[in-house]
Amino acid sequence: MTTTPEHDARIAKLTFASVYPHYVNKVEKKGRTKEELHRVIEWLTGFTEADLQRLTEEKVTFAEFFDRATLHPNAHLIKGVICGYRIENIETPLTRQARYLDKVVDELAKGKKLEKIMREG
Repeated sequence: MTTTPEHDARIAKLTFASVYPHYVNKVEKKGRTKEELHRVIEWLTGFTEADLQRLTEEKVTFAEFFDRATLHPNAHLIKGVICGYRIENIETPLTRQARYLDKVVDELAKGKKLEKIMREG
């Protein structure tokens, strides 16, 4: 499924600081912790909790966020549908990366075990 240029531009301009509180709220409402959220984000992006704090304070866009990230080599194993898009079919790298993040947060909120979310092989 191809995303539109407008959709891709909207994702690129989103700030991590505007989305992060929603991630925290989503996982905590389902009984998961902020620490678990940080573990899956660190697995995916390489960012520590201190890095996330700094990126939030800097109000980096998703484009900047993923430009600075070091994606896990197994990130390509994140598959499925999120926000109406099949992740593995998204052609725009930045949009696909943002959906990877959405998907691991969603899996955490749905109670999936950390070992399964952090696709180690």
